[in-house]
Amino acid sequence: MMQSCIIGSGAGLPERVVGNDFFSYLVDDADEWISSRTGIRERRFVSPDESTSDLATRAARAALTDAAISADEIDCIVVGTSTPDMILPATACMVQKEIGAKNAFAFDINSVCGSFVFALDTADSFIRAGKARTALVIGADTYSKILNFDDKTTAPLFGDGAAAVIIRGEEGSEKGIITSFIRTDGNGWPLIQVPSSGSRKPVTAETIAAKENTFYMAGKPVYVFATSAIPELIQTICSKAGIQPADLDWLIPHQANLRIIDAVAKKHDIPKEKFLVNLQKYGNTSAASVGLALNEFRQDGTIKPGQLVLVMGFGGGLSWGGLLIRF
Repeated sequence: MMQSCIIGSGAGLPERVVGNDFFSYLVDDADEWISSRTGIRERRFVSPDESTSDLATRAARAALTDAAISADEIDCIVVGTSTPDMILPATACMVQKEIGAKNAFAFDINSVCGSFVFALDTADSFIRAGKARTALVIGADTYSKILNFDDKTTAPLFGDGAAAVIIRGEEGSEKGIITSFIRTDGNGWPLIQVPSSGSRKPVTAETIAAKENTFYMAGKPVYVFATSAIPELIQTICSKAGIQPADLDWLIPHQANLRIIDAVAKKHDIPKEKFLVNLQKYGNTSAASVGLALNEFRQDGTIKPGQLVLVMGFGGGLSWGGLLIRF
């Protein structure tokens, strides 16, 4: 059976580091207030002239270098993002041009913070179907471009970033993506949105004045959703693979909030030490978060050959999903 194996990974991060004290205009003792509620200490913001495709391209080049392959070998590019450079064309097409992947087809996926997981599952499906051998999967977002910086409940949570993985089909390999599970509950779509950003409510001077062109999230219902959906996700994937949660070497959750991760660990009686976390450095980077953690802990040797890793994303839609990978 064809297995999609990770042969390279990389990150694309802005240079500007923004500490919690930046938000002192919103709340007293901002560093303590933010870190105690979320675990976030700092995040990265792009410069005014940087876009999502810039970070995605940087991550793609790093992944190509890590995999030691040329862009000509890429058959498929899938970019997961909810902050594309523009409504059309797809950000993936811009990345394709910049890296010179002339043999690849390219498109975007938007499952908000779950976009990387959905994109990786989609690319894996192309490989398993024999329609591609080598795929470049990128999760990238620049939420600093759409935040309402007067909203203390959302503005301090997010950062900008991109992460990429290259997967290649290998016949009969014991490594690679073992199984996956993705779901959506459209009943929850109003909980995470940018109200004025498309055909439902086009951007006008009035919607800009009302800040309806910025990010909105209903925090408490989203927390309830995440802390119930993720334990179900863990159990479902483990059952499909014929293993127990205790058999997992590592879990890489969407890096949204340390309280969510703590709650999930407690509900499944999984040691917190098994959850790989770097949100303290980057905040919630939406589509990039899972890939950034995967790349960091793969590159520094934390994730070792033969280990089982469960990557999980959740976010707007409401959407959630995960993939079990043997490294």
